[in-house]
Amino acid sequence: MPRYAFRLDYLGAPFNGWQRQDGQPSVQQSVEEALARLEPQEPRLAAAGRTDTGVHATGQVAHADLIRDWVPERLMEAVNHHLKPLPVAITACARVDEDFHARFSAIERRYTFRLVARRAPVVQDRGLVWQVRHRLDLGAMQEAARALIGTHDFTTFRASLCQAKSPVKSLDEIRIEEHPYPAGQEFRLHLRARSFLHNQVRSIVGTLERIGAGAWPPGRMAEALEARDRAACGPVCPPQGLTLTGVGYPVDPFAA
Repeated sequence: MPRYAFRLDYLGAPFNGWQRQDGQPSVQQSVEEALARLEPQEPRLAAAGRTDTGVHATGQVAHADLIRDWVPERLMEAVNHHLKPLPVAITACARVDEDFHARFSAIERRYTFRLVARRAPVVQDRGLVWQVRHRLDLGAMQEAARALIGTHDFTTFRASLCQAKSPVKSLDEIRIEEHPYPAGQEFRLHLRARSFLHNQVRSIVGTLERIGAGAWPPGRMAEALEARDRAACGPVCPPQGLTLTGVGYPVDPFAA
């Protein structure tokens, strides 16, 4: 059976996350049902990351084994046709070797979180950013974030229901940028690692927001990390500002 890799773009708001669940809309089910319109039987997708309810993606990667032998471009166009009008699209499709696995072959995952600080309600980016009403200190957040780079026990920033075998992870990059925003500030937080714990990114962002707001000093981040205690974490921020922007592999399956 030929194996195909897909790069997916989706808005998370209408879905109860990526993973297929009985009685709940999911991105996985939507794409599998679109594929079923083209194949003799409904395929199953394996994804690089199981994004939570409300989390978006511009660079999710998944793979499926199909029965028919497709030209990748034709397959992409056909699936996108059957995904309408859902806010999901395949932006790249490639035939891959049978040892390629969207999850287990990945060597890095990249997320971006958008945080907007302004008093007026956000209109144009509603559902795509987390809004707070107070100003934030970029320098304080950048100083605090440096404590997270490297290999650490991230128990403090791990959801209680996380199924990972170990809380030890390596955070390769956390970069915070400030961008102009009408009547306010926009901050984009870029995080890169081989893998993340459940709610790790949202827990980190929630803690950084408290530091940027001046409620906590920058040194509180290192103390929270060292505590290895969920109670030392800041509030977990809402999901709508979070986007899975890319997944890295030893060889890019879509390079050709």
